[in-house]
Amino acid sequence: MQKHRLQSLKDYLTYFSIGSSCKKAQQLERNIFNNAGESLSAEKKLVQFDKIFAAYHNARSCIRNDLVTAGEADNVKDDLSGLDKAISNVLSMCTVERNQLLISSAKSKLAKHRDEKSEKVTKPEELVRLYDLLIQSTADLCDLVNSGRDRTPEEVAFAEEYTIKSLAFRAERCFYLAKSYSLAGIRTEAYVLYCHAGSLADQVVHGLQSANNFDQELVQELKALSINSRSNSCIEHAAGIAEEEKTQEKLTKGVSKISLKGVEKAEKFLLDNLDNYVSAVGDPNSKGIARITSFPPAFQAVPCNPIVLDVAFNSIDFPSLEDRMKKDKKGIFSRLWGS
Repeated sequence: MQKHRLQSLKDYLTYFSIGSSCKKAQQLERNIFNNAGESLSAEKKLVQFDKIFAAYHNARSCIRNDLVTAGEADNVKDDLSGLDKAISNVLSMCTVERNQLLISSAKSKLAKHRDEKSEKVTKPEELVRLYDLLIQSTADLCDLVNSGRDRTPEEVAFAEEYTIKSLAFRAERCFYLAKSYSLAGIRTEAYVLYCHAGSLADQVVHGLQSANNFDQELVQELKALSINSRSNSCIEHAAGIAEEEKTQEKLTKGVSKISLKGVEKAEKFLLDNLDNYVSAVGDPNSKGIARITSFPPAFQAVPCNPIVLDVAFNSIDFPSLEDRMKKDKKGIFSRLWGS
């Protein structure tokens, strides 16, 4: 695919004045993808990719300027449009390859121990973000290839290949998203995502094996991803059950220690300890409340009138006390006249 891409660009560049930028980009691509490029570090390859992007963007800007000044010459416009599409495809391919390089570099840092302080350790969330960029760039590449009206069989096969690869990238993204949930202790979501990653990996493997010329290396990676997803889903399932059991055990112990009476802390007030020297104001540096007396005061029982006697007063038959009353002495005339 790389040789076909470079050859198609050479055929176009013989007719236009933008050969210098594209030749420079092609030379940089050779430096990355040949055997000598394997010895380059990831940082140096990223620098090379930046130079490739700059060269191709310069070439595409020249092409689009020529499209504006081409006038009504249909043949020239068709050639320039074809060249613009070819360079756009190359840029999209380089974007996908650069994102894959970033992911491989991040994966190598993810496997390192966290106690190594010499280099920053990659978090699963960062890999999820990188896979988002890779999936988006792959979708842009497929849309660009499928944008033509009369597509060749090579373009159709190329679009189908990268559609399947996009599913593989989704499976890997789902796997690392599940790992981020697992590290956060969210077992249910992690279990579901691991299962989904395994099913996506199996689906892509089945699609690749049904093709005539499938990538053996990609199939092996997806099979390993499927196995890891299953094992991690089992681990999350077991960990979730264990945590649930521990939670129920803690709740049972906590409920058994609860007392309905409660524990009241006895507070000593100044009015209750007049015979003892106890500070009721507290530390002058603190903002505690002075414990002079309890306020509002507690309720106290008060004596009341005998309700039974008040109600039964009219029914009491008191004894006669006339014999004990003092009698007035009357004379003869008062007796006769009744006075």
